[in-house]
Amino acid sequence: MISEDSLIRLDGDAVRLELLPLGATLRRFDVRLADGTWRNIVLGSADLDGYLGANIYLGMTVGRFANRIADATFTLDGVEYPLVANEGANQLHGGPDGFHAREWTVAGQGDDWVEFTLTSPDGDQGYPGTLRVSARYELVPGGAKVTYRATTDAPTVINLTTHPYFNMAGEGSGNTDDHVLTVHASRYTPNRDDGIPTGEIRDVTGSAADFRGGRAFGEARVQGDAEGITRNGGFDHNFVVDGFGLREHCRLSGPDGLTLVVESDQPAIQVYGGEHFDGSQIGTSGRPYDRRPGVALETQHYPDSPNQPAFPSTTLRPGEEYVATTRWLIVGA
Repeated sequence: MISEDSLIRLDGDAVRLELLPLGATLRRFDVRLADGTWRNIVLGSADLDGYLGANIYLGMTVGRFANRIADATFTLDGVEYPLVANEGANQLHGGPDGFHAREWTVAGQGDDWVEFTLTSPDGDQGYPGTLRVSARYELVPGGAKVTYRATTDAPTVINLTTHPYFNMAGEGSGNTDDHVLTVHASRYTPNRDDGIPTGEIRDVTGSAADFRGGRAFGEARVQGDAEGITRNGGFDHNFVVDGFGLREHCRLSGPDGLTLVVESDQPAIQVYGGEHFDGSQIGTSGRPYDRRPGVALETQHYPDSPNQPAFPSTTLRPGEEYVATTRWLIVGA
């Protein structure tokens, strides 16, 4: 079980967070409703085995490179770097011993914030350079945010994100087919069968991947099946968000109107419908997670960017600082 001593709680009037140093994990995101009751909208595990025993990344920080890298290798400045593969021939979310599997240090804490730090040595999971990383979670008016910062002593690649699954009807309440998703993305990156982008950046117009006007997630999934867009019977795709800087990426509304707004300064967002859950994972409510119990919304750079010259660069060099910010705001509580 998870020790009470290991939990970190940030308590606000409208939002409460529960976090774990293991994986710098967002375990609970409780929202105060109009009737004064609280609702947890983030999936989390009832015990530590649920975080360590399966690659589901429930609310965890993933890195050194979020999402997939083809053939678990990339070339930087003419040098090829073989990585540790953990999804067939590819690497997913930084490898089997990625940042999600590490015990982060609590570097500082206040009533409404906490900062975790981690040092990733040169050669960690195959990546060059010693990387020093921080993840700062804090409450903001109407929600919460996370800011990642990193520096390196040698050229490397980096792509960090939090991996929360949201269910606006409440954690453990069932599948999210009735949730309405809006994504401010005119383009997306189609996948190969193994989830690696083909390299094409495709217009979403008229396809199942067009969420710009808002649509029921289940309805879009069914259309995507017919069009051959979905993967493993659902969405697991990178959407290229319109605009630049800190902006609204997407919003997710539950059946009673409670809505999450996701803002970020990152160029893209991965939308994943939780197709792999099979009832074996027990949530914080004590209820099992069957298929599609939450929608993962992962702000990020494009998958496989180090191997895709047409994608935005993810290279970090000495003297530079990587900064990535995501805000989760609640509407209709």
